[in-house]
Amino acid sequence: MSAFCRDCDSVLDESGADSAGECRRCPACGGRRILRHDELFALSIAHIDCDAFYASVEKRDNPALRDKPVIVGGGRRGVVSAACYVARIQGVRSAMPMFKALKACPEAVVIRPDMAKYQSVGREIRRMMEDLTPAVEPVSVDEAFLDLSGTARLHGAPPALVLAGLIRRIEREAGVSASVGLSYNKFLAKVASDLDKPRGFSVIGRGEARAFLAARPVGIVWGVGQAMRRKLARDGIRTVGQLQTMDERELLARYGSLGSRLYRFSRGEDVRPVHRGSAAKSISSETTFDRDLSDPATLEARLWPLCEAVSRRMKAAGLAGRTVTLKLKTAGFRTRTRRRQTGAPTQLAEDMYRAALPMLEGECDGTAFRLIGIGLSDLSPTANAAPDLLDPEARKRAAAEHAIDAVREKLGREAIAKGRSLRASKRRAGRQDRSRAR
Repeated sequence: MSAFCRDCDSVLDESGADSAGECRRCPACGGRRILRHDELFALSIAHIDCDAFYASVEKRDNPALRDKPVIVGGGRRGVVSAACYVARIQGVRSAMPMFKALKACPEAVVIRPDMAKYQSVGREIRRMMEDLTPAVEPVSVDEAFLDLSGTARLHGAPPALVLAGLIRRIEREAGVSASVGLSYNKFLAKVASDLDKPRGFSVIGRGEARAFLAARPVGIVWGVGQAMRRKLARDGIRTVGQLQTMDERELLARYGSLGSRLYRFSRGEDVRPVHRGSAAKSISSETTFDRDLSDPATLEARLWPLCEAVSRRMKAAGLAGRTVTLKLKTAGFRTRTRRRQTGAPTQLAEDMYRAALPMLEGECDGTAFRLIGIGLSDLSPTANAAPDLLDPEARKRAAAEHAIDAVREKLGREAIAKGRSLRASKRRAGRQDRSRAR
C-alpha cells in the first residue's frame, strides 16, 4: 500500500508499522496526517474545494472572528451565502433563509458578502493551480477540477504529493484551507472532496469505486436534484446500489437522457475530460430588502450600488459585457427579468445604470418587491470595451468613472462617490429620521 505524510511529503515504506500494519506517525516529522491507499500514486484527476470559502476569507482578514460562528449573507430577509464550520455545527447551511440561520445560531456574526474580495482570492488560488498544470477547469470562485496526468516527470513527484504541496501553499499564501478529492474521473473526484472536510484529502480508486458507491444515496450522483430524488424514491430507488442492478435501456426508458448518466455514474464511469479554463458567463449582484419596496425613487437608489458592485468585479476580472439584465423578485416570490444590450461591451457602472433604469421604470407599477439585482453577460476581454461612438458624452462619463476608480484605489472605496450615491444616502437617512420621529 502506498503512503505519504501530508505535512512533509515523506513517502513511507511502513517498515515501522504497528501490529495493524500501519505507521501512526511520520518517522520524518512526527505528523499524524498519513494518507495511504493502494492506488494513491496512480491517480491524477483531482477536485479542489476551499473550505467555507467566504467565511474563511473573512476570518483570515479579522483574526478576532477565528473561533466565532460566522455567516456571510444578506439581512434578515436574505439568505446564507456561506457559513463557517462553527456555525454549521449549529445547523446553519448555505441558501438557508437568514432568519432561520439566526434562530439556529443567534450568536453568529453576520457579514455582508464582498464578492470583489472573494474573486481576488479565488484568482490567486487559480494561479497556484495553473502553476502545476494547464488543465484547470474552474467550477466556481473557490473550486476547480485539475488533470495532472503526465506531470509526474515535470514535478518529480506523483500527483498526490503535488496536490498536498498545493494545499499547503494555499493555506500559507492565501490564508484559507481547502480539501482534495483524488480519483480517476471528475465525478468521483468531486465525491471524494466532500468526504472529509475541512482540510481533507480523500481518494477513491478503481478497485473500490463500485462498492463504495453502492451504499450511497442516489443524490450523490451529479445531476440528481430534489425533484429527481423524489421521482426515484417513488419508483423504490433510493441507493446507488439499486441503480447498479438496472439495465441501461430500462433507465433510459424511465428517465430519458438522465438514465444514461445514472447507469454510468452508478458504476463509477465518467468520460468527461477536464476542460481548461471554463470562462464565466455572467457577473451579477443583488440585494434582498429588509422590507418590501414599491417606491420608484427608493428602488432607483438601490440600483446604483449594485451597478458599482458589478463594475468593480468586471474591472477586477478584466472583462466587459454587452447585455444588462435587471432582476426583480416580488413580495409573492415571482421573479421578473428584463434585458437590454449596450451599444458596445462595457464594464462601467454608469453604462449599466443607464441601461437598467428604463427597465426598472417600466416595472414600477405599484408592485412591491423584495429583491433587486443587476448583471452583465455576453462577456469578453476588457480590450473590447469602448465608449459608444453614437453617444457624444460617453467618453466624458468613462473618464470620470476611471478617475473615481483611481481615487478609490489610492484612498479607499469611501473616499469619493457620485452625486446619486449621496442623494440615495440622504433619502435613507431621511426615512430613518421620520421613522424615529413616529
